[in-house]
Amino acid sequence: MLNFSFENQTRIHFGEGQIAAITNEIPLDAKVLVTYGGGSIKNNGVYDQVVAALKDHTWFEFSGIEPNPKYDTLMKAQTIIKEHGVDYLLAVGGGSVVDGTKFIAAAALFEGDDPWDIVTKQLNINKALPIGAVLTLPATGSETNTGAVVTRNGHKLPFRSPVVRPSFAVLDPAVTLSLSDRQISNGVVDAFIHTMEQYLTYSVNGKVQDRFAEGLLQTLIEDGPKALQAEHKNDLEIRANIMWSATMALNGLIGAGVPQDWSTHMIGHELTGTYNIDHARTLSIVLPAVMKVGKESKHDKLVQYAQRVWNITEGSDAEKIDQAIEKTEAFFINMGMPIRLSDIDLGASDIDVLISQLEIHGMVALGEHQSTTLEISRQILNTAL
Repeated sequence: MLNFSFENQTRIHFGEGQIAAITNEIPLDAKVLVTYGGGSIKNNGVYDQVVAALKDHTWFEFSGIEPNPKYDTLMKAQTIIKEHGVDYLLAVGGGSVVDGTKFIAAAALFEGDDPWDIVTKQLNINKALPIGAVLTLPATGSETNTGAVVTRNGHKLPFRSPVVRPSFAVLDPAVTLSLSDRQISNGVVDAFIHTMEQYLTYSVNGKVQDRFAEGLLQTLIEDGPKALQAEHKNDLEIRANIMWSATMALNGLIGAGVPQDWSTHMIGHELTGTYNIDHARTLSIVLPAVMKVGKESKHDKLVQYAQRVWNITEGSDAEKIDQAIEKTEAFFINMGMPIRLSDIDLGASDIDVLISQLEIHGMVALGEHQSTTLEISRQILNTAL
């Protein structure tokens, strides 16, 4: 196992009715900005619960944060923050709302000339407004981690800082019952591939991390498809297990002390930034291709994945790997996700554009060994056709 330092200070309130916990989490003298997306929280009862919890607070609201939050939209919140002296942010929504709120929090106290430098120059951000989160769509794990992704002019770029980790997060599975099938599928597959990015690398004998990761993968495989079935639509236990899996997939725990990949995400970001494809749907296309191209470099973990996650015990190592990849693709298809570029009407002519974007963004040495060059990324995309 590799050396590591692990810390996660986000306090989690999990379960039905826990939105009420906001009342005691945010200081009464704070001036709060509630951030959210397109307004679905006003249709599913979440907004009313937040309003009730903040009845004794001074608060304002900022809406319109998009999936893959846009820089220009996020910067509009700064006017409200300055006008009202806002000193606390409450993100109410999915990962994009939380990501966007993290950027708003950092930009509010940024002392440079251009807040976009936070992302493009990967600046060391040492202060931000405090953040709380009410999660409505389990997927990204952003509610308990230090990372975020922001989009501007077709460039989807990440940034990370411990000062934007939410102080608390409310996870109420009941609020996910109103999600569409597409949102459920995206969330399950996003969490699945977050786990894979930290698991499917090479062994450092991190037995605890591996077993945690395999448990998360199996839970998502078991309960993800059930959440799409009519007879399980209102099953809170299924939603709870999916929600907790998505948080645990990217709160830092399973990635502590083990190598990580993230090439699937970096390539996927270019598909989103260039063609506006749902984040998770880019990942379901890229991961199988990464697995196929990486059969040799990821050999031992692929065999382990086949045996432990999919219970494939017969055949040669090569046959186990092939079966595991086939089962992974079948799982994605069962979740209603694309697994080929052709499934989203992209072809060979689009690959040059994507490779160019990877080069522009400095994504020229990806993967757990930093050996995924532009040429290998091209091979992955060709394999994904």
